[in-house]
Amino acid sequence: MYFEKVKEIIVDTLNLDEASVTESAALKSDLQIDSLDAMEVILAIEEEYGISIAPEKLTDFVTIGDIVKYLEENAN
Repeated sequence: MYFEKVKEIIVDTLNLDEASVTESAALKSDLQIDSLDAMEVILAIEEEYGISIAPEKLTDFVTIGDIVKYLEENAN
């Protein structure tokens, strides 16, 4: 459920190829997402789900799957 929306946010926010955005894709090495791009994505996710993600949690997000797991545990 969360993956499809996260994928949509990443594709729309960063203009990435939809096929490259998979749950196992690494944000830095596979998708070339830098810290500024990551902040844009996180802000869009926070807005979409009405949550606040603590800055120290950002280092835990290595793959898109990590973001999805966080949402499954913290968003309702």
